[in-house]
Amino acid sequence: MKIAIASSGKDIKSKVSPISGRAEFFLIFEGKKLVKTIKNPFLFGGGAGTSVAQMLCNEKVNLVVAGHFGDKMISALEKNKIKRRVMKDISVSEAIKLI
Repeated sequence: MKIAIASSGKDIKSKVSPISGRAEFFLIFEGKKLVKTIKNPFLFGGGAGTSVAQMLCNEKVNLVVAGHFGDKMISALEKNKIKRRVMKDISVSEAIKLI
């Protein structure tokens, strides 16, 4: 399973971002192993949730973790058959252990 965790920083010690579409980074895991870090190119401007969902679909992600998901991102993830999970106030490393 390929997992994307919205993160406030670029490593596993960072906190899970309280927002999804405008998270600073997305850390991509295959199983429990970090395989890629993406700086969010849609951090500013309109349509971030939809654009991020498409980017993660292109990465072949199966699950996205964030502190909150907006309606547009939820719709875009569902359209692409990507699951989502809300996790708040924990680090990325703690989140990946819970999945």
